[in-house]
Amino acid sequence: MTGAYVLLEDGRRFDGEAVGAPLPAGGAAGEVVFTTGMSGYQEAMTDPSFHAQLIVFTYPHIGNYGVSAAAMESERIHASGAIMREAVNRADAAGAEAAWLDWLRDNGVPGISGVDTRALVRHIRDRGAMRGALFDGRTSEAEARERVLAEPSMEGRDLARVVTRERMTRVGDGDVRIAALDTGIKTSIVRNFVERGVTLDLHPCTTSAEELLASDPDGVFLVPGPGDPAALDYVVETIRELLGRKPVFGICLGHQLLSRAVGLSTYKLPFGHRGANHPVKDLRTGRIAITSQNHGFAVEGRLEDAPIRLDTDYGGVELTRFNLYDGTVEGIRLLDVPAGCVQYHPEAGPGPNDSLGLFDDFVREIADA
Repeated sequence: MTGAYVLLEDGRRFDGEAVGAPLPAGGAAGEVVFTTGMSGYQEAMTDPSFHAQLIVFTYPHIGNYGVSAAAMESERIHASGAIMREAVNRADAAGAEAAWLDWLRDNGVPGISGVDTRALVRHIRDRGAMRGALFDGRTSEAEARERVLAEPSMEGRDLARVVTRERMTRVGDGDVRIAALDTGIKTSIVRNFVERGVTLDLHPCTTSAEELLASDPDGVFLVPGPGDPAALDYVVETIRELLGRKPVFGICLGHQLLSRAVGLSTYKLPFGHRGANHPVKDLRTGRIAITSQNHGFAVEGRLEDAPIRLDTDYGGVELTRFNLYDGTVEGIRLLDVPAGCVQYHPEAGPGPNDSLGLFDDFVREIADA
């Protein structure tokens, strides 16, 4: 292994050793974010919501159980690189089909091991997620800083167009047919729908409401994805044309876009929610679920003791769920048309299964409507 380092846009440097694929001459850049999951490193790297980001893993040992085809959340790695305290490269765990660092190398994705990830995460928590890059130790800091500052900010960035599919794809052969606007769907979401007897039509995110309605689906699903929801006005307009005409449900980025469609606004969180241990309270029932999350933006709102009722162009809207860590909005429900969404990931790939039943609720409500 050779020397390498992480440089953040505020000039803070963290040293380590290069692992995985060789670092490119200009470094591997992206927004530096952290995830608190104790497992699921392969799922994280292949999650489209991590596109153009460098993932800091807070768990100290990464790679313990190797990698496998079953853990892929998309067809490729989307993260720009992996930042770790101690990387492990073995494939002798049950179910492993390859070793972690070999897999990174074979997929052309660099990593860095030996980093004081605790100090790095504390810095991000204090200063916020920011641009950064991985560099070979021989790269001068002046050159590295110039490269970091050339990386686009995540605010105002439309990455849905980057990760979406080129044409409609049909998966499953069930009685309920759902159209999904693919802003960055995960394989585990597709699997959960198919297991529940759904035919899922995956459309490019630029598909118009007219095109979606022409295929006459039973409902529309808004999926997760990377980037800033405020940069996706074209998707918001599509959703507005669908509301009241078809049942609409969504998760994560889909939650933010549906919220924007009914008149709410979004903002960038200081360092986001990424991990599998976020407590969310449903104010209608008092139930608390431990959830899996991966997002850097949130919907404007405030935590209260009961659902917050708003009047919109689409009738009444309730803010129904809130994050118990910081009070951010985690779910809304439209009262006069069949539509609703949650910020977290009920498919739990990886994470707790507390919210898997939401897929049953989505399918049942779409079928009933």
